[in-house]
Amino acid sequence: MGQHCFNGEHGYRPLSRHKEDASDVHESQDLRQQIVSLNQQLMDKEAHWLQVSSLLQSRVKALTRENQELHRKLNVNEISHQRSGFSGPQPGLDSTCKKSREETQRIPCVRSVTPAFNKPSVHKRETLTEYMPNGRSVSKAKKITDCSANSFSKNSTYPTGLDSQGNNAMITQGKKVERLLLNGCRIITFRNGTKKEIGVDKSVTVTFFNGDVKRILADGTVIYYYCDAQTTHSTYPSGLEVVQFPNNQREKHHPDGTREIAFPDGTVKILYNDGREESIFPDGTVVKISKHGEKMVEFTNGQREIHTLQYKRRMYADGTVKTVYTNGRQETKFSSGRVRIKNNEGIIIMDKK
Repeated sequence: MGQHCFNGEHGYRPLSRHKEDASDVHESQDLRQQIVSLNQQLMDKEAHWLQVSSLLQSRVKALTRENQELHRKLNVNEISHQRSGFSGPQPGLDSTCKKSREETQRIPCVRSVTPAFNKPSVHKRETLTEYMPNGRSVSKAKKITDCSANSFSKNSTYPTGLDSQGNNAMITQGKKVERLLLNGCRIITFRNGTKKEIGVDKSVTVTFFNGDVKRILADGTVIYYYCDAQTTHSTYPSGLEVVQFPNNQREKHHPDGTREIAFPDGTVKILYNDGREESIFPDGTVVKISKHGEKMVEFTNGQREIHTLQYKRRMYADGTVKTVYTNGRQETKFSSGRVRIKNNEGIIIMDKK
């Protein structure tokens, strides 16, 4: 037999039906709790959206006031630049106006799920009108558009005013900044750190970002300094090239191909384009090597030596000549006419007076 439960008003009813009613009550309570939780979340989100909307509105108002102040200064600066000999728009203000317009465009549109918060903002049109000094009202939206249209174009240059020393500063969008000094010199600074200075005498000095320095003088001389190697390479209009090393070694490259090397100890070596070599030592000794490989040494006491593949010959100041051959034989001719010959063992085989 099935189980029953007693109900005082209706008597007995099945126990299974009582369980179903209890389950429906529990499910109904869960749904109510979910509805309450969702309503609370919705209220929190709407409060957050209201806060964000208020902050954005404050930002728009601040930007509008900033633009009004900048446009007021624009009139004053235009008069100042006209007195200084410059005219035209100022890229500093144009870029600021463009930045303000971009920030205004970046403001997100916050849309609430509640229809009451989807009404269009009134402040947008109310703050888009400003009054010029002449009493005419100008649309802010139109002025922002004009700022964007008149913002400095690619490779265009505009004056930005005077620095603390009274020098005129010129700027080129995205590539370089140019300054005109009172003495007539120009300094151009590029975006990568390279700086170019142009003197009144048309000389040019370029300081590269890696520390190298290149100078072009008015007469056409080019001087390049390598920072890493600490070496200076100079090229003159005549074609002469001079290389100065950090150890005080100096090389000269002549247009005819001759190379002259001055070593730190004072020795000078000359390499001719026909293959000849000449070395001058600090004590005055000169060593010359012909293109055939013959060497001649000139000493400061007047003596000379000649080195060939067959012999070595020394000539003294009094006219005596001594020759030593490769087989060891020696021959000496004195200034008096005497001739003495020794074999490879040093034995005199002839002594003719």
